Amino acid sequence: MSGMSRSTRRPFRIILAFAVVLLVAAACSSAGASPVFDTIGSAIGGEGGNGAANGAPDVAQPAEAPAPGKGVIDENGQAVAQREDALIVRTGSMAVEVSDFDAALAKARTAVTGLGGYISGSQMATDGDQPYASITYRIPSDRWEDALTALKALGTKVRNEQTQAVEVTTAVVDLDARIDNLRATERSLQAIMAQATKIPDILEVQSQLTTVRGEIERLTAERDHLKDQASYGTLTVGWSMPVVAVATVQGAWDPAAVVDEALAQLVQLGQGVFTAGIWIAIVGLPLLLIGLVLVGVVALLARRLGVGRHPTATTEGGASNA
Repeated sequence: MSGMSRSTRRPFRIILAFAVVLLVAAACSSAGASPVFDTIGSAIGGEGGNGAANGAPDVAQPAEAPAPGKGVIDENGQAVAQREDALIVRTGSMAVEVSDFDAALAKARTAVTGLGGYISGSQMATDGDQPYASITYRIPSDRWEDALTALKALGTKVRNEQTQAVEVTTAVVDLDARIDNLRATERSLQAIMAQATKIPDILEVQSQLTTVRGEIERLTAERDHLKDQASYGTLTVGWSMPVVAVATVQGAWDPAAVVDEALAQLVQLGQGVFTAGIWIAIVGLPLLLIGLVLVGVVALLARRLGVGRHPTATTEGGASNA
């Protein structure tokens, strides 16, 4: 009975160890999972002194990443050398002027597909009568330089060019190691589930398995994406026609705009004259009439005063003469 009791308590202690370690793994996932899963392996193997004897396989240790060299940029932004087995993510952009727009696009497609690449996206537009296209090409990494040379040869002028190479070898190796550790943990959990007899124990282990498998899928997708980016570089090319100088000068002069400007000046002048007329009619004329009336009154008074004095002066003069 005592032996059965110990064997019954054993899964609970193992499950508890898994739960604690997985919580630590979730908190430390950004820093890498290998130390956490080493702890999981020791927890499984420590019960009874041997993990294999309890049906739990040893946890795989993470693979050691190859040492980088010097020449390109790694995932940490450091300059490293390009090795033959290095995984390099190449990206770039160019702006190319061509004399024959449609022919250049067709030749560019033929050149890229001939090198094993393909078009992953395109956008076309027109600026007035000038066509423009922005096309994204996916090019095999080992034919990257050949593609650049072929595409630049199609243009009359390369207005700008920018390329970048980032090594992701260490990141891919690290992801592989973390995936291997998670798969070892998955096998260990499956071994524990095979020993579980109670439904709560089975549900608990199943929950941990779901978490581990989800993390495996996430890391696998991330690794595969990096490998795809390293296998095919991404180059975005802007295709355009050269701007003709005569067309530029003609475009700068717009007869309709000149006519509109002249009409606007004429209307503004007419508005000024009409405004002045309104002010004169409403304000000027009444003031003028009032002024004329006042002048007339003053003149009339002056005339009357002048006429009254003259006869008096004459009469006095006559009396004096007499």
